[in-house]
Amino acid sequence: MALIDFLIVGWLPASEFGLQILEDAIPKASLSSYSESDIGGIIILGGAVEGGQIAQDREEVSIYSSAERVTKAFELIRQYPSPHFIFSGFSGRINPTGISEADAFKQLIAEQGLTQMTDKTAHYEKQSRNTYENVLYMKPMIQEYGLKNEAGSLKPWLLITSASHMYRSIKIFEKQGISVIPVPVDYQTANSLQWRAFDLENGMQNWNKLVHEAIGTLAYWSTGKI
Repeated sequence: MALIDFLIVGWLPASEFGLQILEDAIPKASLSSYSESDIGGIIILGGAVEGGQIAQDREEVSIYSSAERVTKAFELIRQYPSPHFIFSGFSGRINPTGISEADAFKQLIAEQGLTQMTDKTAHYEKQSRNTYENVLYMKPMIQEYGLKNEAGSLKPWLLITSASHMYRSIKIFEKQGISVIPVPVDYQTANSLQWRAFDLENGMQNWNKLVHEAIGTLAYWSTGKI
């Protein structure tokens, strides 16, 4: 049994198969087809920035392996400077200490020299502990700051999060009646499986993401959140 567990975790196609399906569930939007006037704003979901006590004490913000959430956010903020953007996230820890993820991202904005550029367009949601709360607490901000079309309806917002997390996120936004354009990042799988690859570390990370999303989606579905 131990050997079987070892092989299931380390043989990458075992975890890549399900993770690939999850990452491909929501196709990536072609941003080249959207001009600045087409979007209502930009949403960046937390989960990539390390706030907490370490960031507070060391005065340095660390970024997780899903750093593409942050780098893509900087890219789109520069590409679409007029629409407002919201970073959403307090902490996913059971007993959080130190600064919030939102405050850590605000520090990164300053370090990248974007403070003046985003002075009137930056907004930070600092209460949410999970994806459902991300959407729930952002909804009034989206309605207040989102750009509207001629009919008075909100234009869709760009949504930045990890590809494996996009399906659950989109479903929550849909349940809340908020239209978003998916900008998935942080892909962990290619178009084809690595049939000969064996890597315990990557395998554990893949299984962690896959099981986390499967349990989260089931829990949200069973409680009517999606």
